Amino acid sequence: MKGGASISVDYVTKILAGAARQGVDLSELFTQHGLSPELLLQPSARVDQSAFIGMLQTVMQATEDEFLGLGRGRRSSPGTFSMMAHAVINCRDLGKAIERSAAFYGMFDFPSTMALIIDGDEAEFRIALPPLDHRQIMIEAVMFLSLRFWSWLIGKPVLPLALEFDFSAPPEAAEFGYLFACPLLFDQPMNRIRIPAELLRRPLVQNALSLSRFLRDSMAELIQGEPLEQDLASQIKVILSRDYGQDMPGFDEVAQRLSMPATTLRRRLREQGASYREIRDALRRDAACFYLRREDLSIEEIALMMGFSEASSFHRSFRKWTGSTPSAYRQQLFYSTNSK
Repeated sequence: MKGGASISVDYVTKILAGAARQGVDLSELFTQHGLSPELLLQPSARVDQSAFIGMLQTVMQATEDEFLGLGRGRRSSPGTFSMMAHAVINCRDLGKAIERSAAFYGMFDFPSTMALIIDGDEAEFRIALPPLDHRQIMIEAVMFLSLRFWSWLIGKPVLPLALEFDFSAPPEAAEFGYLFACPLLFDQPMNRIRIPAELLRRPLVQNALSLSRFLRDSMAELIQGEPLEQDLASQIKVILSRDYGQDMPGFDEVAQRLSMPATTLRRRLREQGASYREIRDALRRDAACFYLRREDLSIEEIALMMGFSEASSFHRSFRKWTGSTPSAYRQQLFYSTNSK
């Protein structure tokens, strides 16, 4: 969904049916998120996407189930998606990430089984679910969120060749059809996402740092839209993020990895109002802030991880980047966390 997008109340109530069955009062839920409960009596009314996202997050907390109560007794505890994301973030390419995510969910008593099949130039992600009250909604949701998560992982929209469903076209097919921008085929032998196999070889452009930011509001990230093509600065960040220490690639090596002359890279960055040093320092700053959140690491250890031979040099650089010393930043961080 893009900015300003909305979803019909009829479809919202179907997605929230499992929560309602578990005792969530939908009228109170609508009121909590600034919506009139009278909308529940108007199936054709529309709900703004921001309110919809907020309701999903509230329901996940209330039901303690990332399946929103749709799994009929089989739950996905809050944090399961986060664990899966951490399990795949260091995979070398999208294919390995998809395989690992399927294996991860296969370890639990979930109502779905998933598998990645490659056949020549085409790959398919199969999703099998047993009979459930809201089986169609769950299949649609798994496909939608999978495509958005894969797109985020590689920094490029994953455009499927087709989506196939083993059920007949539901009345709300037009409601979610525009989200996928590909043929939707119903009454098929199985549920599957068909994509070009070459996408599986795409390297992941995300890392532990970007994942930590993503997970702060992953529901909004996944629903609101697909990632744009990466700009030059983002491509450089991906290259540099492999190592924050002494082995961080220099400018010439980065240019080589981007398959362009150093003079061209410098000119293109200048045209975009950026520089290699600024990109590098911003990345090291974010990495330092990320590791300062970990109480098990001393400031001296973090300094070494950042490639500084002495903690004093790290202190000076961190103050330059943030206006604060590492110890003051950490103290304020822990104070803010404990005071909530």
